[in-house]
Amino acid sequence: MTMMVNGVCYHAEQYGEGEPLLLLHGFTGSADTWRPLAPFWPDFRVMAVDLLGHGRTEAPKDARRYRIEHAAADLAALLDEWGVEQVNVLGYSMGGRLALAFAVWHPRRVRRLVLESSSPGLETEEERRARREADEALARKIETEGVRAFVDDWEKIPLFATQQTLPDPVRAAIRRERLRHTATGLANSLRGMGTGVQPSFWERLGELAMPVLLVCGERDEKFCRIAAQMHERLPNSELICVKGAGHAIHVEQPGIFAKIVSEFMTKGEV
Repeated sequence: MTMMVNGVCYHAEQYGEGEPLLLLHGFTGSADTWRPLAPFWPDFRVMAVDLLGHGRTEAPKDARRYRIEHAAADLAALLDEWGVEQVNVLGYSMGGRLALAFAVWHPRRVRRLVLESSSPGLETEEERRARREADEALARKIETEGVRAFVDDWEKIPLFATQQTLPDPVRAAIRRERLRHTATGLANSLRGMGTGVQPSFWERLGELAMPVLLVCGERDEKFCRIAAQMHERLPNSELICVKGAGHAIHVEQPGIFAKIVSEFMTKGEV
């Protein structure tokens, strides 16, 4: 379905009925990322959104429209359109940063929060400045060389090394999903919603009262380290490190990941 939200045309998908579960994909992903997991969650009303500049959602030319505060406001408006007051939120990587931002700025609307391979941002201005420069260079490269050349390089970065052993059909589906994006959408997503631009939420983690699940892959050492540091600051959190997995646990071990999420979402219920 398509929905006009704050002047932007969004694409979103829904599956099933029950407790609402909002899914937010990572950079170069889309709502399609989550489709293989929907059968694992038959008791949830699964809502998956193509974020700004991704999939079938509009890709505004103004990079400022992609800023995380605007993206979080768009999520609130989407929930209003759906008639959903409170939701469980699951975010992966970039989508995890947005999920965390939404929980910080709209805490009453988040029942439970799942952050997969994500972070609260960079702590120092020096780190953020360096990241902004790197993201701007990558954005210009995407605009100059095109999406296919970018995807060819993106697939080879160390962060996704563990995906090289995935079955060929799975890898092909991921590549098709990435190639459907536009240069404008990906470049402006980096400029507007990269970790160099977003606020640091490290000092606000202690404000989150809702249950939070942190999931990382054992072979993704950087994000396991970040998750452990977040776990220390969050007042009501759990940390699960999935053996043998890398950055995209939901892709590499979908059954295990879906079970982890289901058990967390239903914990304490009779």
